[in-house]
Amino acid sequence: MEIIKRIGIGAFVGCFVVMLVMVLGTYSLGPQNVSFSGTEIINAFFGSIVVGWAFAFSGLIYEKEDIPLPIQVIFQMVIGLGTLFAVAVYLGWMPISLGIGPIITWIVIAIAFAAVFWLGFYLYYTFLARDINKKIELSNDFD
Repeated sequence: MEIIKRIGIGAFVGCFVVMLVMVLGTYSLGPQNVSFSGTEIINAFFGSIVVGWAFAFSGLIYEKEDIPLPIQVIFQMVIGLGTLFAVAVYLGWMPISLGIGPIITWIVIAIAFAAVFWLGFYLYYTFLARDINKKIELSNDFD
């Protein structure tokens, strides 16, 4: 069941992030100045799923409590961002032909998105654990 959950969440988050980037990019350039071909949309769909899965499955590292959190984060980011960069180069998302400046900008933006989403998941699970611990505490008080 855990694998199905990771497949679903990875695909959803991957697609959400790529669509968010496409929408933000379209709005920043002006919707009338941007169009996506069917091939670009299909590539965005499947590429985003692959990247989402990389982040989701590399997140299994957090189940290893004997590994320090910073090492876990580095592991997940290396796997997730490495997959993202490989997919981005393969699908032409990263502007390699435009020189080093746009590539660095692209990488910084990708890392920022990864950090924001990682922080969001971290806070979500932290608050979820806090709520569960409170419920356990309350149920122990009644025993």
